[in-house]
Amino acid sequence: MIKDLKAIRRRDPAARSYLEIFFLYSGFHALIYYRISHFFYKVHLFFIARAISQFAKFLTGIEIHPGATIGTGLFIDHGTGVVIGETTEIGDDCTIYQGVTLGGTGKDTGKRHPTIGNNVLIGAGAKVLGPFKVGNNVKIASGAVVLNEIPDDCTAVGVPARIVRRGGKKEDMDQIHIPDPVSTELCILRRQLELMEARIKELENASNTESTK
Repeated sequence: MIKDLKAIRRRDPAARSYLEIFFLYSGFHALIYYRISHFFYKVHLFFIARAISQFAKFLTGIEIHPGATIGTGLFIDHGTGVVIGETTEIGDDCTIYQGVTLGGTGKDTGKRHPTIGNNVLIGAGAKVLGPFKVGNNVKIASGAVVLNEIPDDCTAVGVPARIVRRGGKKEDMDQIHIPDPVSTELCILRRQLELMEARIKELENASNTESTK
């Protein structure tokens, strides 16, 4: 709990004190309930574990399955609509914004949810679906849908998500200034069209000059 408190205090500029976080932050409350329910889950008291997690969902709007494995220093900012599945694994010092889903695909049994590395930022509304690994120091943009593994130190955006940057920085909380691959491709196409139009005009001018002669 102390590590979670310190992580939130360090990363949230709106947090004024540890008391404010302890009493008023729903993301922190969800983690407290999760750690209690996870204890009961590990000793195979599954009904009690699920009851606690559902009560926490009612209070906080955040659903964390008691079977998930979560490291220290997780910061769930705002958190409404966050869903973390049963076989999800989350490393240390990660940040998750509202509306994020760490889910599975289909009705497979066993490991069916993602494994999230350390120092990972997952933007608002992003979906990470499937039993693959997201590496350390990864940034996933808001609204992205991740369906495949992401290596360490990368930034992923889009639907489906694609890697647009390698060499991420720890504790980078910026969700806005992230490259848009679609916009980049459109800019390249526009530049190519401009060059083609310029070339066509050159050929037309040369043809007119020859005709005049």
